[in-house]
Amino acid sequence: MTALAFGAAGIGNLYTEVTDEQAYAAVFAAWRQGIRAFDTAPHYGLGLSERRLGAALREHPRAAYTVSTKVGRRLEPADGTGDDLAHGFAVRATHRRVWDFTADGIRRTLDASLGRLGLDRVDTVYLHDPDDHAGQAFREGYPALERLRAEGVVGRIGAGMNQTALLTRFVRDTDVDVVLCAGRYTLLDQSALADLLPAARERGTEVVLGGVFNSGLLADPGPAATYDYRQAPRELVGRALRLKAVAERHGTTLRAAALAFCAAHPAVTEVLVGARSAAEVDDCAAQFRTPVPEAFWQELRACGLLPADAPLPGGDRP
Repeated sequence: MTALAFGAAGIGNLYTEVTDEQAYAAVFAAWRQGIRAFDTAPHYGLGLSERRLGAALREHPRAAYTVSTKVGRRLEPADGTGDDLAHGFAVRATHRRVWDFTADGIRRTLDASLGRLGLDRVDTVYLHDPDDHAGQAFREGYPALERLRAEGVVGRIGAGMNQTALLTRFVRDTDVDVVLCAGRYTLLDQSALADLLPAARERGTEVVLGGVFNSGLLADPGPAATYDYRQAPRELVGRALRLKAVAERHGTTLRAAALAFCAAHPAVTEVLVGARSAAEVDDCAAQFRTPVPEAFWQELRACGLLPADAPLPGGDRP
């Protein structure tokens, strides 16, 4: 697996419409940049992301890349009137999402995903956002994933969420291979340091980090920026602008620093970045390869913008 992974929510028309050509160009750019790990979900554009990703990858040897998808939101046909913008996607409401972490629901959802992707297996499958369905997810959903792993239908199993407490429980109480944590270990939020990341190191569980720009604020801080998919609070905008000023003072970018910080933790195996265009992919790849001066990290610690126990790039690990 590559350390930088392609998040396919954007090519599922997250917030704004993307053409087929733009979506395929984004995936092709990721391949050209050496990215071989791709993440999607039925939730992303009511299956549009999976269909586009599968079509774009079809020309490449299956053994040359990895694909992860998610279960827990089962898609049921709808009348197709209206749009899906209430859920964040600029697509017609051809389906409705049904929360379903039952064993039958897990299999049905994964079978439908395999059909849209045009694959007979996926490398990783996550229980997707089981926050309000923890009982069913642990009682029925997780055992179903164990059986799918044993059957060889999936390679690795795990859970993906925007919080750390329940992910930590998955790490400690189950045999998950990997967890996907979105937005809780970034230059603005290091809450995963308190529970998830130490538990993952102790158990040998891999951690994939998503939301490394906190849905936009760390990519382009300003009054109109978003944080966790909402209007960014003023105090966080100010903090992000301070981080950006320090980065520019040291001749680097806030985007490069955000990516490097996430990749530096020893429990993290992959940094997942969403992109909707070839230009965004090329920029992310360039920023990921950009060295960030050690003096930048030391200044962040000195002025209280980073905690002392956060591992830094270059091997500075408490």
